[in-house]
Amino acid sequence: MIWLLILGLSSIVFFNRYVFLEPTIRFHLPKFLTKMLNYAAPCLMVSLCIPIIFYQSSQFRGVIDNIYLYSAIFTILFVLITRHLLMSVVFSLMFFYFLLYIL
Repeated sequence: MIWLLILGLSSIVFFNRYVFLEPTIRFHLPKFLTKMLNYAAPCLMVSLCIPIIFYQSSQFRGVIDNIYLYSAIFTILFVLITRHLLMSVVFSLMFFYFLLYIL
């Protein structure tokens, strides 16, 4: 169910960003609405990922043995250093599964 929710909300955000921000489509919004849409996807993804990182079946995961938290921190640092989306997704998934295998 959570994967369906993530995919559904991601597709809604993608559609909204594509229609309103694609320069070839002749539909223009005021400048302040265009600026607000630039922050929609990061805000939505943060609000979806925080419960996944910190909770499992309504139980707090903790911090010391939370591989989701370590993977999220690694992902943020890797993206800030490389600024390459595909490489950061691949290496972040590899790091997550490496931690899952070890711990």
